[in-house]
Amino acid sequence: MSRRLLPAALLVVALVATACSASSTPGASGSPNSSASGMAGMSMSPSTASASPATSSAVAGAGALPGMPPLLDPNDVYAADRPGELSPVVKGFPSLIYVPNTQSDTVTIIDPATYRVLRTVPVGNEPQHVVPSWDLKTLWVNNDLGNSLTPINPATGAFGKPVSVHDPYNLYFTPDGKYAIVMASKDKQIVFRDAHTMAVVRKVPVPCLGVNHADFSPDGRYFIVSCEFSAQLLKVDTAAMKVVGTMSLPGGGMPQDVKIAPDGHMFYIADMMRDGIWFVEGGSFTLHGLLHTGAGAHGEYISRDSTKMYISNRGEGSISLLDVRTDKLVGKWLIPGGGSPDMGGVSSDGKVLWLSGRYNGVVYAISTVNGALLARIKVGLGPHGLCVYPQPGRYSLGHTGVFR
Repeated sequence: MSRRLLPAALLVVALVATACSASSTPGASGSPNSSASGMAGMSMSPSTASASPATSSAVAGAGALPGMPPLLDPNDVYAADRPGELSPVVKGFPSLIYVPNTQSDTVTIIDPATYRVLRTVPVGNEPQHVVPSWDLKTLWVNNDLGNSLTPINPATGAFGKPVSVHDPYNLYFTPDGKYAIVMASKDKQIVFRDAHTMAVVRKVPVPCLGVNHADFSPDGRYFIVSCEFSAQLLKVDTAAMKVVGTMSLPGGGMPQDVKIAPDGHMFYIADMMRDGIWFVEGGSFTLHGLLHTGAGAHGEYISRDSTKMYISNRGEGSISLLDVRTDKLVGKWLIPGGGSPDMGGVSSDGKVLWLSGRYNGVVYAISTVNGALLARIKVGLGPHGLCVYPQPGRYSLGHTGVFR
């Protein structure tokens, strides 16, 4: 069984020594390390966080990564993700839910209108995520242990011939569309590849364990990466393809999903072991505290109006709501009977949050109006990086659907 499928509680004993050791590891030479000093007495709240929107717009508008499409709104990186704002590229695509089942080695396809399973297709060994390509034309199934990517044509539903890619735990794309970024967790590498051919361009060794999730700065010049098995974060220069900062989380942890605030003032890092989200200011790469959300905080999804973030708490079967304008929690939805909400996405109209139930072999459809459970759909074993497709946005930065 993959170690990724073990509940967090069972991983604590095995990881505590590593996490505690990593939390005192100095940063890379010449790199900022905000946890090395002054963190022991840090207040566990985001009250000290926040650059102003004006600061964020200056960052977004000046010196952006060459070739990156300009933001529609310098104060909102998600301005292109409004309800129904589908790119002409995807307007004819059928609306479907793609569910990779890590233990069944399959992808289940669900009709979101009827909540019915349409079909289940065999893929490679241990598919972790279904990832939209930068140009929105392909969905890539990350067959982690199968060392391959299976392409899906979202226009026709056809599954193509797998492409050989080593250790593709997760997949992202640079904002200029040039490179795919493979999070090769077991290989301890971030691998830049040609976005279309998947040919290797550069392998970047990482000084951490379990390189995992990421998100980009408003100007696309850098991205922040979580390392789940050593309680660390990395800052990576996009153009230079180089790690420029290393941060160890104080007291250990298990960082998971990474998402930037709409105005760019903060990165939010879900931590499955610390049961909440860390606040990290990206420009200075400094930590601003931890906010408790619920047991096993894991996935993060921005609402279609850019006012809230939905946080899946996998260990307790709940979803927390964060107001991304104030960085304060404004609610929590409980899944009736409990569950293990993991990864997913928001429907095109913004009315439904779709999440995989990692340890329950199901998918949850949750109303974003009132948190009601609309459906619980049986799928394969170990459902993980569920993809709702198509979604609004001009291009994809990867994962289960991070659009700009």
